[in-house]
Amino acid sequence: MKQQYLVRAALGFAHDVAASGVAWFAAFVLRFNLDVPQEYLTTALSTLPWVMAVNAMLFWRLGLYRGLWRYASLPDLQKILAAVFVAALAAPALFLLIAPTPAVPRSVFLMAPLLLIGAMCGSRLLYRAWKEQRLLGIVRHPQANPVIVLGAGASASALLRDLANSSQWRVVALLDDDLRKHGGAMHDVKVLGALDRAGEIAGRMGVTQAIIAMPGATHAVRKRALNICQEAGLRVMTVPAYADIVSGKVSVSQLREVELDDLLGRDPVQLEDAQLSSLLKGKTVLVTGAGGSIGSELCRQIARFAPARLVLVENSEYALYLIEQEFRDRHPALPVIAAIGDVKDEVRVREVFTRHAPEVVFHAAAYKHVPLMERDNAFQAVANNALSTIVTARAAQAAGTQTYVLVSTDKAVNPTNVMGASKRLAEMLCQALQPRAATRFVMVRFGNVLGSTGSVIPRFREQIARGGPVTVTHRDMERYFMSIPEAAQLVLQAAQLGKGGEIFVLDMGEPVKIAELARQMIRLSGFSDQDIRIEYSGLRPGEKLFEEVLADAEKTLPTPHPKLRVARARAPDNSGLPEEVLAWLSAATSAGVSPEAVRARLKAWIPEYQPSQ
Repeated sequence: MKQQYLVRAALGFAHDVAASGVAWFAAFVLRFNLDVPQEYLTTALSTLPWVMAVNAMLFWRLGLYRGLWRYASLPDLQKILAAVFVAALAAPALFLLIAPTPAVPRSVFLMAPLLLIGAMCGSRLLYRAWKEQRLLGIVRHPQANPVIVLGAGASASALLRDLANSSQWRVVALLDDDLRKHGGAMHDVKVLGALDRAGEIAGRMGVTQAIIAMPGATHAVRKRALNICQEAGLRVMTVPAYADIVSGKVSVSQLREVELDDLLGRDPVQLEDAQLSSLLKGKTVLVTGAGGSIGSELCRQIARFAPARLVLVENSEYALYLIEQEFRDRHPALPVIAAIGDVKDEVRVREVFTRHAPEVVFHAAAYKHVPLMERDNAFQAVANNALSTIVTARAAQAAGTQTYVLVSTDKAVNPTNVMGASKRLAEMLCQALQPRAATRFVMVRFGNVLGSTGSVIPRFREQIARGGPVTVTHRDMERYFMSIPEAAQLVLQAAQLGKGGEIFVLDMGEPVKIAELARQMIRLSGFSDQDIRIEYSGLRPGEKLFEEVLADAEKTLPTPHPKLRVARARAPDNSGLPEEVLAWLSAATSAGVSPEAVRARLKAWIPEYQPSQ
């Protein structure tokens, strides 16, 4: 490979040096209208070796031969211009010393560089056009599938370049809502109109596939483009996320199927990187439930800010193994401690906290499934969610932890089920523990996250894969959704903003009807409503039709971050609440307790808890 590179570089170098000689002589010919006098012909020939030598030295020294002609682009043109400009200054300076007779005409010094630029740039562009079979407008892969691209910006341009040699896709039209681009062309592909003409143009050109190439556009614009394509009956793909393209993780041509995040996601979260860096950089950070969907994403986001150590606490051996292996592969330089154990186990938790002395703790371990926790497992829900909070919070205070973050839920807002009430109780326990030590307790509530364990998304996927039906509890049921990365990022931001004792709520946007979500998933899977039907199974124990609005201005206070607000939540009246809860859990464990007794006890602690019938 290296030998081939050297041969290509030598050939390119020889071409450019020869072109410099031809351009120099051609400048004399043009200066004298194709009839060079004998004395100036002698000057041209005598100075020619000097000109070629100067150009040869500068071309090689300025690194013109590291790039490949086949991929000649604007940076190559910039290098050529710089090299020829320096050579155009060096030649007159040299001939002041040599003083040829007669002197070189001044117009030659102007014309020769222009001719040389034309020769060097033109040969590269011709070579690239020949390699890409574009010299005569030839379609290189006529058998490739025709496709239209929605968006005619920088990403679309990069996509067209990458797909130029593709044997799978052949772009036949571009669409963009910018009127200034209509009628123009990009890489020989015309911009035929606005996005809403996708169906008309696809039908006229026999296209069944569309690519959305607008990663930097707002979510609303991308969702509109998707809806237009779906209404036109087009199968849709999209380019990767803008952040992944910019970071170099993927190229723009690594197309993917449209996912639920594209439909329900929101515009990217703007993080205060400097403040988060001061919170996490060089610190020991501990995450409980590190193998879960939220816990694992928190770990990934934390790793961006270069903590000194990351302690992963998880009860599931397999989940802990997976997240540990991921970090060994992706972040080999980051010290990671995988600590298996139950966060209700006070001895094990104290041992981990004493050994590693975490400065920041994220408590994400919890039981979260509403119907599962409502009846037969009601006591276990309280025991897990409340006891684990007491145990880890006390261990954090004893270890001198600076910030303790409780990952809570929207179901803690005026709870109607045991799970939500148990998380509200966990919030109250943190509030009660706040005055006892310097540790800052910060609580963060948010709704459903797309694709998390226990959410409807994986279940819908399984049902669609089996051919249906897709079961929805009620046709009017609504939920708030956000992506797992967005939820994790906002949890980090809340941890940075919290002063101690606040309950942060996330702006979850607009609610989504679960039935409509099911329909969208069916369509994204390539089926119609007739292929896979939706069945309504009725509300399950503890479920509500509508979740509370988290970021209601009447119930919350603003923060410096637009997607975070502070809840006006009632603080516990009893400062000894942790000891009271521990005493009840201990007595209930030895005596046994019914679900009704659990709900009654929760109601006594949490007046806003209204158990559903």
